[in-house]
Amino acid sequence: MGIIIRQSIKGTLVNAIGIGIGFLTTFFVITHYLTSEVVGLTRILIDAAVLFSSFAQLGTTSSIIRFFPYFKDEDSKNHGFFFWTLVVPIVGFLIFLLVLTIFKQPILNMYTDKSPLFVQYFKFVIPLSLFMLYQSVFETNSNVLMRIVVPKLVREVGVRLGLLIIYILYGTNVITLDGLVLGFCITYFVAMLVDLIYLFTLGKISLKPDFKFLTKPLVKDFFFYTCFLILAAVAGSITPLLNTFFVSAKLGLSFTGVFAIANYIATVIEIPNRSLNAIAQPNLAEAIKNKDAAGATKLCQSVTLHLLLSSTLIFFFIWINIDLLFAILPNGEEYAAGKWVVFVLGLARLSNSAFSISNNALSYSRYYYFSLVFTVILTASAIVLNLLLIPKMGIVGAAMSTLLAYLFYYILLLVMTRWKLNLSFLTLNHLKVLVFGVAFFVGDYLLRHYLIHPFVSIGDLSLIGQIGEGVARSLFWLVLAVLVVYYWHISDEVNRILEKMWGKLKGLF
Repeated sequence: MGIIIRQSIKGTLVNAIGIGIGFLTTFFVITHYLTSEVVGLTRILIDAAVLFSSFAQLGTTSSIIRFFPYFKDEDSKNHGFFFWTLVVPIVGFLIFLLVLTIFKQPILNMYTDKSPLFVQYFKFVIPLSLFMLYQSVFETNSNVLMRIVVPKLVREVGVRLGLLIIYILYGTNVITLDGLVLGFCITYFVAMLVDLIYLFTLGKISLKPDFKFLTKPLVKDFFFYTCFLILAAVAGSITPLLNTFFVSAKLGLSFTGVFAIANYIATVIEIPNRSLNAIAQPNLAEAIKNKDAAGATKLCQSVTLHLLLSSTLIFFFIWINIDLLFAILPNGEEYAAGKWVVFVLGLARLSNSAFSISNNALSYSRYYYFSLVFTVILTASAIVLNLLLIPKMGIVGAAMSTLLAYLFYYILLLVMTRWKLNLSFLTLNHLKVLVFGVAFFVGDYLLRHYLIHPFVSIGDLSLIGQIGEGVARSLFWLVLAVLVVYYWHISDEVNRILEKMWGKLKGLF
C-alpha cells in the first residue's frame, strides 16, 4: 500500500494544480466572460463527447486493466498488448458514427426549442469524441504501466491551461463562438497526441501484435468481457451526464450553465479519488486474478477509508465557505441559485468517491456481469428520478436524482461484493469518519449562528472582511481536524505522514 499511497500523493498534487487552474478558469474567467447560456453550451458539448466516446471505447479502458496482467511481460513488450488497445476503439468509433447518423435528428429535436445553440454546434461532438476516446485509452495504458503522473499532468493541467487560453481569447473578442468550440477540439487533440508520445518514450509498448500469445480461452474471455462492457460502459457513462441533458432539454442552456458551475464546485470533492483509484485499480485487478481475497479486502478497505476521509474534509471546507465563493464569483448572484445543488451533488460525489472501487472489484471478477445489472438499475433510477424531480424542484431536483440513484446503487454493490467476493469494504474507522464529518458540519453551523453571527454580521463585512472570516474559520477547523484524525487513530498511514511532516517542521526551528 506504501507505493500506492506515494503514487496517489503525486497524482493528487497534479490534480490539485489542475483544480487550481480550473478554479481560476471557472470562477474568474468563465463566469466573467461567458453568459450562462454559453457556459451551458460548453458543458453539454463536453458531456455529449464523453458519453459518445465511452460508447466507442467498447469497454477498452476496463479491458486494459483487467487483461494486462495476462499480457504483462517486459521482455516481449507485453506481447503487443498496446496494438489491441488501438484497434478495438476504432471499431467502436465507426459503430458510434453509424448509430449517431441514424439517431441524430431525433436527438436534436429534443433540444431545438430550449437549447438551439447545442443543435447548431452538435457536429463538433464527433471530433471531440474521437480525441477524448484515445486520450482515455493512452492514459489507461500508462496507468497499468504504473506511470500515472504525466498523463494526469496532461489531463488536469495541460487541458485546463489550453481551455483557459481559449476562454480568454473568446472573452477578449479575439475569436468568435465558432473559434471557441473549435479551440476545444484542438486542445483535446493536442492532449491525445502528447499522451501517445509519452507512452512510446516509456519503451514498454509495441505496435506489433503477438498472435501466438492469443489462446482461444483468452480470446473468448476477452470477447465476452468486451461485449458485456459495451452495454455497461454506455449505461455507466449515461448516469453522471443525465443531469446536463435533462436540464438542457427541459429548462434551457442558461440553467445548464448554473448547474455546471455548481457541479464543478462539487467535483472538487473527487480530487483524491482520481489518483488513488487510478493507481489502486491495477493492483486490485492483480489481486483478484490471483484469487487473493485477503489482499483485495485490505486494499479496498484502505482505499475506501482514505477516500472517505479526504473527500469528507474537502466537502466540509467547500460548504462552510460556499457563500463566500459566490460572493467572490463574477456574476455570483446569478450562480448562487445553485447553492443547494452544490450540497446535494457534494453528497453524491462523496459517496461515489468513497465507494466507486466496489464497482471495480466486481467488474474485474468472474461475476462482472452483475455490475451491468446494477449499472442498468442506476441509469434507469436516475432517468425516472430526473423526470419526476426536475419539474418539481428544478436544478435541485436534478441533483437530488443523482444522489438517490447513487446511494441505491452503492448499497447494492456493497452487498453483492460481500456476498460473491467475500470483500468487506467497511470497518470501525469508516464509522469514525462519518461521525467526525457530521460533528464538524453541525459544529460549524453552531459556531456561526451562536458564536459569530450574534456579534458580527457577515453580510455587513466588506469582501476582504468576509474572506478574512472564512480563512480564520477554515484554519480553526483544519487544526481541529488534524488533531481529531491523529488522536482518534483513524488511519495509520495518515498518522505516519503527519508524524513525518511534524518532524520536518520541528527541524526548521
